Amino acid sequence: MPFSPFIIIGAVLLLMLLFNGLFTVKQTTAAIVQRLGKFKDVAESGLHFKIPVIDQIAGRISLKIQQLDVPVETKTMDDVFVGLKVSVQFRVLPELIYDAFYKLENPHEQITAYIFDVVRAEVPKMKLDDVFVRKDDIASAISSELQEAMNDYGYKIVRALVTDIDPDQAVKVSMNRINAAEREKMAAEYEGEAEKIRIVAKANAEAESKRLQGRGIADQRREIAKGLEDSVEALNKVGINSQEASALIVVTQHYDTMQSMGENANSNLIMLPNSPTAGSEMLSNMVASFAASAKLGEQMKNEDPKNRPHGK
Repeated sequence: MPFSPFIIIGAVLLLMLLFNGLFTVKQTTAAIVQRLGKFKDVAESGLHFKIPVIDQIAGRISLKIQQLDVPVETKTMDDVFVGLKVSVQFRVLPELIYDAFYKLENPHEQITAYIFDVVRAEVPKMKLDDVFVRKDDIASAISSELQEAMNDYGYKIVRALVTDIDPDQAVKVSMNRINAAEREKMAAEYEGEAEKIRIVAKANAEAESKRLQGRGIADQRREIAKGLEDSVEALNKVGINSQEASALIVVTQHYDTMQSMGENANSNLIMLPNSPTAGSEMLSNMVASFAASAKLGEQMKNEDPKNRPHGK
């Protein structure tokens, strides 16, 4: 018996309604099912069925961790305008999906408003340098305030971060100049200390050099004196008395000095007096004087004290 066209059309419509009632929900996602405009159920991941026409999916909500980046500009205690970039990571609590979907129209705007409120309450209490140092304190204050406020709406604040601090360009230039000046000051102090060490080391080296030089001169003079003493003893052994030996040594040193000066081409030698024989006569007179003194000394030793004139 052939089927009636009405039966076929009804079957097709029934199958379409059945297929329309089937729906799937992706992983880490929840679907809000309403029946005749009233909340019915939360459909988790998988295949589900709803009554066509009567039930409908009001919306889907992600259970993943989401991130919201909020730029905020405010003023510090030392009247410097600074821009901060705050990143907030949050997610919907699975047991509070109903609150997260129905209590907040736009959660991003709500979170942004709380971030602005906290940042503009905390940063004006700090100086610019403290903002850089205490950015974790600012992030903790944001996280604490958001957690307390958003928990009632089914949202959990995972973490809040201050990811960027950007003061005015002129302020950054000034900060760089201050830092450069501080480093130059430290460099100058280190250079001064190094120069001080070099001066002290040089002074110690010069003192040691002078000490060794003095010791060398003393040793040289000691050896010269010893050599003269040996020369006098050697001349005495051959019958030359001390005065004659001294005169001979003086004459010898005189000619040695003149010879040494003559060997240096850059030295200038002035002989006084100008007579060619004056130098020889002076040395001859010196030798004669030493000899006369020696002879007079010998005579005085040999004379009898009784025969000396009175008063001599």
